[in-house]
Parts: sequence; C-alpha cells; structure tokens
Amino acid sequence: MNTVALELVPPEVDGGAGRALDEGCAAVDLCRRHGLAEHVRHVMIPGIIAEDSDRPVALTPRMDVLDFWEAIRPSIGTIKGLCAQVTVFHDEEQLSDRVLRLCKAGMDGITFVGKPHGMPRGDAAGVTPQEAVSRFREVLPHRGVVLIPTRRGEIDRFDAKCGNGATFALTQLLYSDRIVGFLREFAARTEHRPEILLSFGFVPGMEQRVHLIDWLIHDQGNDLVRQEQEFVARVAGGSLRQRRDTLVDLYRRILDGVHDLGFPLSVHLEAPYGVSGAACETFAAMLDHWSPGSSEESS
Repeated sequence: MNTVALELVPPEVDGGAGRALDEGCAAVDLCRRHGLAEHVRHVMIPGIIAEDSDRPVALTPRMDVLDFWEAIRPSIGTIKGLCAQVTVFHDEEQLSDRVLRLCKAGMDGITFVGKPHGMPRGDAAGVTPQEAVSRFREVLPHRGVVLIPTRRGEIDRFDAKCGNGATFALTQLLYSDRIVGFLREFAARTEHRPEILLSFGFVPGMEQRVHLIDWLIHDQGNDLVRQEQEFVARVAGGSLRQRRDTLVDLYRRILDGVHDLGFPLSVHLEAPYGVSGAACETFAAMLDHWSPGSSEESS
C-alpha cells in the first residue's frame, strides 16, 4: 500500500449521516491547514465495540464502519479506505458476507482483529484473525493483522499469521522503539516480509487526567508496556512544543531503526482523543522526516 493512513473514528449513531459528513470534512480541513493532506492516502476506520467496563472514556454507540465510510467518501476526494474488522463474533458465513460488503464498498484493505480487552475466550468463539487471512486470500488483496511488539510470544504468533496469508500488520500504538528489535529478530528468523503499518499516536495534555492512552496500551505485569506507559505520562506533562518534539524524536528513532530491515513500510496516524490541529501539526512534523513514497529522508 505504501501509504499514510489517518484514523477516523465513526461518530455517535445519534448524529446520523450529517454528523459523519461534518466530522469527515472537518478532519480533511485540519489536514489541509496543517500540511498533512499531501501525505494522507488512506483513512483507517476502526470498528467500535464494547470492551472492559473500566474504560476511562464511556463508549457510546457508534456508526457502523460501512455507514460512516459511505457518508464521508464523496467528501474526501481520492483518499482510499482501510478498516478494522473484529472477526470473533461471526461465524464463517457471517464474516464472509461482511467482508464482501466491505470490498464492494471500496475498502482497500481490512485488518482482522481478535477478542477485545478483558473478554473471556469462550465469549468470542467465532473466526480467528489467523483463519480470516487464510479464508479471504482470493477476494481481498490487502489482509492485515494486529502486531503488538511488546506482547509475550508475539514473534511466533505473528509468524503463524503471516504463514496463513497476512499481507500487512497494523502495529499497536508505538510509545517506545521496541518494534525495531522485534522486526530485526523476526527478519532473522523468517522469510516473511509483510508490509508494516507503524502506528503513531498523538498525546494531548488531557491524558494526564483521563489516562485513555494508558488504558489502551496496558498489559498487566508487562515491564515493556509499563515503560511505555511512563513515557506517555511524561509526554502528557510537557508543553505542546515539548510533546511534539518528543513524539517526532520517537518517530525518527523508529523509522531510522526499521528502514533497512526489508519490510515495506507505511504509517498509521491516530489521535485517540480526536483529530485536532495540534495532532495534525505533530503528524506533519513526523512526516517531514520520512513519508512512504519519499525517495530520501530529511534531516
């Protein structure tokens, strides 16, 4: 895909197609004003489902991915669509129907996602992401899975998903350079070279009191994640300039570390608290260093 994908979360159901169009247009306008529009070639639309009850921001009913995509598509020009689809609540027939509908609607790629935070395995007994990337080889050229470089046993898990047919991986939000060592080790152990969508998230000051990002990345008892949580807390406590500079420095260290490992690279940009001018300004500064498709990095 060789792309920059900006994540757009579907709005609340109550607003209908009108609110969806307004939010899509507002995001496009912010991208234009802050120099991001020239880079973004996809929007990434996540499927929003209920997770742990301790989520720090209440999860209100959201528009379906398809409805949101169809509402904003006429207003975003040549920008294409990617989405995330939870597989484990569907049997094979239901998931096949869903994937075909997403393809017919013009989705360029789908990231298949497993069970949500805190959900018992028995409550999510449908198709696994590994099964999904194998099943849809013939109908979906871009078949993605989630990659969490700090998760225990992830190298073997990721290797199996690639063997089953995953063509790209969407990383968890990256708040350390752990992904560099992970991909270096993965490259040494296997011939698989899927495209890697490196996910970078803006950290606003309100993270200090809300702790949404801290909750999104938490993994009880995992020291690597604890270090990332501490990094997020430090970033959130800085000034806007300090937050931008620190996040851009992390982006540079990661891109410089993975650039020559043999993996096709794309970038996924996420603002967990909503797309804002500050987020777009930070993302644009990241992409000034390196952007997919550029022939050389800037200093």
